[in-house]
Amino acid sequence: MTVPVIAIDGPSGSGKGTIARRVAEALGYHLLDSGALYRLTAIAAKNNGVSLDDETRLAKLAADLDIQFDSNDEGSERIWLAGEDVTLEVRKESTGTGASAVAAIPKVREALLVRQRAFEKAPGLVADGRDMGTHVFTSAALKIFLTASAGERARRRHKQLNDKGIDVSLAALSRDIEDRDRRDSERSVAPLKPAKDARILDSSGKSIEAVTQTVLDWVAEL
Repeated sequence: MTVPVIAIDGPSGSGKGTIARRVAEALGYHLLDSGALYRLTAIAAKNNGVSLDDETRLAKLAADLDIQFDSNDEGSERIWLAGEDVTLEVRKESTGTGASAVAAIPKVREALLVRQRAFEKAPGLVADGRDMGTHVFTSAALKIFLTASAGERARRRHKQLNDKGIDVSLAALSRDIEDRDRRDSERSVAPLKPAKDARILDSSGKSIEAVTQTVLDWVAEL
């Protein structure tokens, strides 16, 4: 039986994680937050004193990650690495910067590819990331490239981090998003770009509910 996959790609701060969670919940599908795997690899590297230049050791860390995705009583995400709750650390901007660096390493991407594809289980999967439709799930039933203006993405990220109690300046976030956009789009392996058969969805000025409904409408057309 073919398992339907909804691939949602897009730049940092476009809202793909939030939309993916809502769509997966509405459809009763499994969820893959591929970005978290790269962020966890970056955290594991820091915890184990592995340099981001040591491609071989980074790839081994990625392959051997001891991770668990969970939720608390309120339904908010909880992420564990080697038995330690790293939920807040995973979402820090410094972790995102490290994730962008390790994601550019072919050996790391290869190590995580098998783990990502293992999430493809019935009744279906919603996968969000930067290369879900172009590389990981090239036969996805629906491919979406979710984007928004750089300014709006920075403001959203600023609010999200503040709500989590993480203090960071809006100016610093804007610079970081621009830098990550450039790194992600210029990397030699699986660069950030829409799949040729992706549907482009600009979420600028749109509510989470409106964007979620648009995606669900597209799923209903399949």
